[in-house]
Amino acid sequence: MRWCFLLLLAAGLLRAQAPPGPSASGYVGSQACKTCHADVWFLFYRNPHYRSIASGAEPPERTGCESCHGPAKAHVEAHGGKTTIPRAFSLMQPGQVLEACLACHAKDFPKVNIRRSEHTRSDVVCTNCHSIHKSPAPRFLLARKQQNELCYGCHAAVRAQFSMPFKHRVNEGFMECTDCHNPHGTFTPTWRMAERPRLVDQALGNEEPCVRCHSDKRGPFVFEHAPVRVDGCETCHYPHGSMNAKLLHRPVTATLCLECHNGAGTFGTRNSGIMIQSASHNLLDPKYRQCTTCHVRIHGSNSDSYFLR
Repeated sequence: MRWCFLLLLAAGLLRAQAPPGPSASGYVGSQACKTCHADVWFLFYRNPHYRSIASGAEPPERTGCESCHGPAKAHVEAHGGKTTIPRAFSLMQPGQVLEACLACHAKDFPKVNIRRSEHTRSDVVCTNCHSIHKSPAPRFLLARKQQNELCYGCHAAVRAQFSMPFKHRVNEGFMECTDCHNPHGTFTPTWRMAERPRLVDQALGNEEPCVRCHSDKRGPFVFEHAPVRVDGCETCHYPHGSMNAKLLHRPVTATLCLECHNGAGTFGTRNSGIMIQSASHNLLDPKYRQCTTCHVRIHGSNSDSYFLR
């Protein structure tokens, strides 16, 4: 009796694992795909998309290979061929690729702005950055390459900036592009009157992403330096890399400050609370060329309107 039970159990398991036949709607199941595409299937269990198979609760149009490629009945009967599969991504237009992925991923909050993102407007879509079946960069979700190398493929100017003497340490692996940028699109910014580097992701409270790391610059301060709050960090700093210390636009601090505090009208004089151009601040004297030696709280202060100590 025991042997009979084991034989029946084995037969039941075999029947459960057998690939289902084509349904009326044309779905044949992912096991049928495995017959020819064993190289893809071998590592597919590591793919996040495999969860649709593992759950066993999704309808055929949301399960495994056919959730992306469409019903495969005609493809199986024709013994292969890109033109016999409803969605062969290598033959699809950028807009079609985007809509195919958003059929499932439209509900993901970080991707809600992808249709109006700069990447989409430039016909850069999901498959340009993601390898849907497997990823050679395991740390990054189905990315075709290491994240910074992937971004450098298009953003060559940024690669050069990260090779400058003073830069954020992306190449060293200390941080990544997505720490500041959302490649899938972002909401309307709240600084620089909506003019800012593209795809910069906002921090909590609709602030610039810089304050995620540079939290001492967040504030709020009793006395705020207007450019920090209104124009943003890039008024004075290059975000990727610079030839100047602290990623500043200019090598001498005074010349940077004089871009705004130039004495035009009453701005930059004693009446407006600024004393850069006055008898007591002679810029020909080298000691007055490093404004932040005295105005140390230049990002904002809780004790002094001149941002002094």
